[in-house]
Amino acid sequence: MLLFSRYSRLGPSSRLRSLQYLPLLQDLGIDVQVHALFPDAYLEELYGNRPGAARYLAWQYCSQRFMQLLRRDEHDLAWIEGELFPYLPHWIESVLARSAKPYVVDYDDALFHKYDLSPNPLVRRMLGRKIDHVMRGATFVIAGNRYLAARASQAGAARIEIIPTVVDEQRYAVVDHADDRQPVIGWIGSPATEDYVLDNREVLEQVCAGHNAHLLLVGPRTEIADQFGSVVPEVAAWSEDSEAAMIARMDVGIMPLRDGPWERGKCGYKIIQYMACGLPVVASTVGANIDIVRHGENGFLAEGTAAWRNGLEQLILSRPLRTRMGRAGRARVENEYSLAVQAPRLANVLHSAGQR
Repeated sequence: MLLFSRYSRLGPSSRLRSLQYLPLLQDLGIDVQVHALFPDAYLEELYGNRPGAARYLAWQYCSQRFMQLLRRDEHDLAWIEGELFPYLPHWIESVLARSAKPYVVDYDDALFHKYDLSPNPLVRRMLGRKIDHVMRGATFVIAGNRYLAARASQAGAARIEIIPTVVDEQRYAVVDHADDRQPVIGWIGSPATEDYVLDNREVLEQVCAGHNAHLLLVGPRTEIADQFGSVVPEVAAWSEDSEAAMIARMDVGIMPLRDGPWERGKCGYKIIQYMACGLPVVASTVGANIDIVRHGENGFLAEGTAAWRNGLEQLILSRPLRTRMGRAGRARVENEYSLAVQAPRLANVLHSAGQR
């Protein structure tokens, strides 16, 4: 099988939706050759706030993918992350996709909204239905949540399977912090999602100041700390090797979101990471969060400032509550949101699509 991923391992969507599965898929009889569109160098330029260099690299890497498709490698199936070429009209991409048929296509966010909800009217006109065409032409659409699956159904996709974004639970140890330590409220993400934390800055400052809690932010720009007032968060760099250890420092994990079309397509991965470490969570009542968080059992769903404050304060003030909810979250990860559980399901989809 040929895997046309969007990124290499530095890109979370590619790492989690496809690359982390490759050793298990090999054991299940599926050989995968990876063709990443944007290697690490592109993301390093992008996250380093060098958009000009990133755009130059993007054109270079798109040219390489174009040549890969023209080679027409022998394969049984192509596995495409979202689309072959960003911002290329479907009628051109469909010609190139003939080299990659049959294909399955995978979505872990609402990629279609980059086009159909673009502020640019030309993008909406030219590309607004592009992803629907890609979905309709796929042998299988793999969706990370119900919102994405519903769009695939509306697009006329032949076969749809919901496979959530999951963790390798063996990488995450269940935390057991002492009673007398300063409680830590934590968030993990990237510069692209740090604004969701800033939306909740006031309530986070109030809870931390009122209960002597520490705020740990993993993965945003260091400048985010300057936008806080009474409570200055600790800002730590993200890396794949250190992320589990950073989450293990937390006592409560948070996932704030806005309630918009793009956010409804998100797959709640950071919630699953928190739960894998045995942490309770507080998350916005949006999208896949509603499916992952069982309110009052493994965390709290919060809508509005009062609900956020109430959920955080309950967890900060009660270690037994944190422990009970954290254990329930870990059990849910092991039963539903683990690599070991979902890999056989993914392999079945790929085998079925390849045989057709």
